[in-house]
Amino acid sequence: MMQPLGVILAGGQATRMGGGDKGLLPLGRGTILSHVIERLEPQVAGLALNANGDPIRFDKLNLPIIHDSIAGFAGPLSGVLAGLDWAATKGATHIVTAAADTPFFPCDLAPQLMMAAENANSQIALAASPGGRHPTFGLWPVALRDELRAALEDGLRKVVLWTDKYGAGSAAFPDDTAFFNVNTPDDLAQAQAMI
Repeated sequence: MMQPLGVILAGGQATRMGGGDKGLLPLGRGTILSHVIERLEPQVAGLALNANGDPIRFDKLNLPIIHDSIAGFAGPLSGVLAGLDWAATKGATHIVTAAADTPFFPCDLAPQLMMAAENANSQIALAASPGGRHPTFGLWPVALRDELRAALEDGLRKVVLWTDKYGAGSAAFPDDTAFFNVNTPDDLAQAQAMI
């Protein structure tokens, strides 16, 4: 398998944070998103950000900004599809996704996902920890993008309903805190303490 491209999923509405872009909130010496980029970039062959609305707000990141092609905030799978469509234009076979609000995810996410897919004899793998699966952290094949588009157009929204259909592998990580995500102002304060 060739090295995958990376896609950061930032297409949500951040309602529990009062709206806006959670990823642009300050964290440590940067932003939540700068920490995510710092972790994912070395693991992938190239990086894009899936975000909706005016892309100008992300100009400083110097990343391609890709929008959902399914209307109406169809959830993370819509961001995965946008990433797969972008990857197809680059000749890539797979993408690895990470959530834009999870600044401490493992620095070996991509290789562990690739190994988990291989071990399960699957093209898809999701991250897992003792607390459960983390469906926004996954390895996704460009070859299944048309099937994903059809499923989304039929109303599918739950990631695991789709991935289980393809026998997705599971990359087990020992630490739940690696997947701590910032959803509320209290979470942001906790993330500052974790930095």
